[in-house]
Amino acid sequence: MSRRCQITGKGVLTGNNVSHANNKTRRRFLPNLQESSMLSDVLGSAVRLRMSTRAIRTVEHNGGIDAFLLATPDRRLPAAARVLKRRIQRRQAATV
Repeated sequence: MSRRCQITGKGVLTGNNVSHANNKTRRRFLPNLQESSMLSDVLGSAVRLRMSTRAIRTVEHNGGIDAFLLATPDRRLPAAARVLKRRIQRRQAATV
């Protein structure tokens, strides 16, 4: 499973460990990913996503997963989020 947030697309960054003697060795900065269940009001069920903690806070701040995805342009969403957004839009159009 890739170490990438399914909502924001945040992934692994690389850099250096720098010792007191100024020796540099490569290292990886891993995102803080959590398996999270977000309740979708439109779909009527919980959606399990692997999200960074920052993405969880952002989604909650914007009023839930449905509101966040519908307000965010497609070009800023990763593929997994775009698929979920299309599911929400189809269900929303069917109920209207």
